[in-house]
Amino acid sequence: MARIPAPTRESVPQDQLEAFDEYVESRGSIPTTGPLSVMLNVPEVLKRGEDLRAYLRGDGSSLPRPIIELAMLVTARENNCQFIWNAHAAAGRAAGLNDELINNLRDKKDLPGMSHQERAVVEYGREFFRTRTVGQATFDAALGQFGTRGLAELTSLMGYYALLAFNINAFGVEIPEERDEEALPI
Repeated sequence: MARIPAPTRESVPQDQLEAFDEYVESRGSIPTTGPLSVMLNVPEVLKRGEDLRAYLRGDGSSLPRPIIELAMLVTARENNCQFIWNAHAAAGRAAGLNDELINNLRDKKDLPGMSHQERAVVEYGREFFRTRTVGQATFDAALGQFGTRGLAELTSLMGYYALLAFNINAFGVEIPEERDEEALPI
């Protein structure tokens, strides 16, 4: 059980009811789990975050789908975020990521056989999340794979998913009971 109940129209800031109503109408219901159930407590934060998410995960991004999914998985693994891992491991597989890569990333095992792009994402994300900076060699490798635009999108995507992980982990959002993916060993 999350640390707070799902928001209601009465519980959100009254000056943000328009954003609350727009989101609930577009979705058809109030989310009761996941990061959006937390962020909807401040509807303007959710609204602005959803615009960013839609761009970074949608057709606006220059990054290929497998790289987008891998970036979310690296962020989930490095932040020990069960919910994001559960939500994206199967999507990563469906996008074409190798089962061994996903399973080994989950289990913190060696990651042999990665493409240059996959390696750039994993090393970039791991280095940042573990040291809170990225060295020149790691930066240059990622820049070489994705260019300036792609690296800015990759960085923003990982940052946005770190924001989601922070909300999920801090507010105690649980993963669904019914799931196909193994939980992260934490």
